[in-house]
Amino acid sequence: MNNRNQQQLQSQTRRWALGGAFVLLLPNLFPGLLTPLGRAYPSLFSEWNAPRPMHLELMNGALQQQTSGEQESELWSPLPDQGWKRCADSHAKSSLPKKSQGYIQVFLDGGLNQQRMGICDAVAVAKILNATLVLPHFEVNPVWQDSSSFTDIFDADHFIDALKNEVSVVKDLPSQHSWSTREYYATGIRATRIKTAPMHAPATWYLENVLPVMQSYGIAAIAPFSHRLAFDNLPSEIQQLRCKVNFEALVFVPHIRMLAETLINRLRYAPSGDRAVGVSNWEERLDDKRRAGKYVVLHLRFDKDMAAHSACDFGGGKAEKLALGKYRQVLWQGRVLNSQFTDEELRIQGRCPLTPEEIGLLLAALGFNNSTTLYLASHKVYGGEARISTLKKLFPYMEDKKSLSSAEERAKVDGKSSLLAAVDYYVGMQSDIFVSASPGNMHNALVGHRTYNNLKTIRPNMVLLGKLFLNKTLEWSDFQQAVKNGHKNRQGQLRLRKEKQSIYTYPIPDCMCQA
Repeated sequence: MNNRNQQQLQSQTRRWALGGAFVLLLPNLFPGLLTPLGRAYPSLFSEWNAPRPMHLELMNGALQQQTSGEQESELWSPLPDQGWKRCADSHAKSSLPKKSQGYIQVFLDGGLNQQRMGICDAVAVAKILNATLVLPHFEVNPVWQDSSSFTDIFDADHFIDALKNEVSVVKDLPSQHSWSTREYYATGIRATRIKTAPMHAPATWYLENVLPVMQSYGIAAIAPFSHRLAFDNLPSEIQQLRCKVNFEALVFVPHIRMLAETLINRLRYAPSGDRAVGVSNWEERLDDKRRAGKYVVLHLRFDKDMAAHSACDFGGGKAEKLALGKYRQVLWQGRVLNSQFTDEELRIQGRCPLTPEEIGLLLAALGFNNSTTLYLASHKVYGGEARISTLKKLFPYMEDKKSLSSAEERAKVDGKSSLLAAVDYYVGMQSDIFVSASPGNMHNALVGHRTYNNLKTIRPNMVLLGKLFLNKTLEWSDFQQAVKNGHKNRQGQLRLRKEKQSIYTYPIPDCMCQA
């Protein structure tokens, strides 16, 4: 090899080395470029490569559709009486025992709705053990870093008063037990801590394992506690008590309810055709209350965790697949069951979360149109504004907390995921129709609560929709008819709870009585 060729080879080698070094430095120089950002945020790649519409022909059909007055009337009509009514207070109330066996503490992780279910279970366990319940402690959420406590979210006085005839509840431990804190249990093995509670444990487990500890020390602390009480084979009074806690005792603090009521008022009374005006003009707009409007709450659960864990294709191309694959590796070390299936197989099984575009097409097929007021209940959507743009095309009157309120009005809740979720929960409970894009704790909690109040709630048929969206030659009229047929009995019709199903999602027959 002559000197010239050697020089060229050395020069090329140096360029390769520099290029490799630059690639290795990229994650440090631009952490959002090749690695996943925080769980609530899209990767920078997905922002640069805006996801293309995956169902362009269906979108065109949806944008051109017309909804008749008769169809709208049927769509918005409330549910008829379905033969069941609340019965939480119709049974004889059990009296509060004269002497408590001791104090029960529980430490709850997860988000707002997982903690809500944990609170209900904690009250039930306190009743089973004849114990005094200390207001549950909320762990700091590792994802959102929200340190909100029970009293930051729920009205503690109302909670205690609503349960005073069933269970004794206190805000704080008496001085002789003040040592029993989260910090105390974090620094060593403690005889008063119960950390072996199995998932969905029966009542007998608590009587055999927790009661002796409480009788010996006067207190028992259970951590972890989420999903630690069975849904079956419990006395009816315990089941009804869980229902009472969930549907009556748990009330949000006044400032959350006030903010939510403000949003609801603006959703219902915003003059049509003037909703694009800034928040600063809300007072002037509210002077023109033409008529009480109706609104749909859409819980759009499409965060990066869900997108990555599903292992589905969401139209973002190779860059998105690479980013989500890397994210799966970081979070779950690649141990994701769905990864062994193709996108087509996952969609046929109904295991792909609906994208904003797909949930918009579902709503349009059901008869909602561009005059529908849509409230978006969600945190950050994976893909950001680019991902939501197709949904906005279908529903230009789409609102959320930020569009309906000022920063000053949100000052007490901004940056606190549990409080923001509480606002969405309240707005969702007051909506004419609620629909959730994918199952989850928020979906389960609101489906159950709205069933208790006999309110219309649309449950997407994921298997049907997965198959329909795979058919790229399907015309709008055929898609629309298939969607309507597949959702006739998925709009709030009552369903009896089956064995092992959650009482909080399926409150019949445990929480309700036949009229």
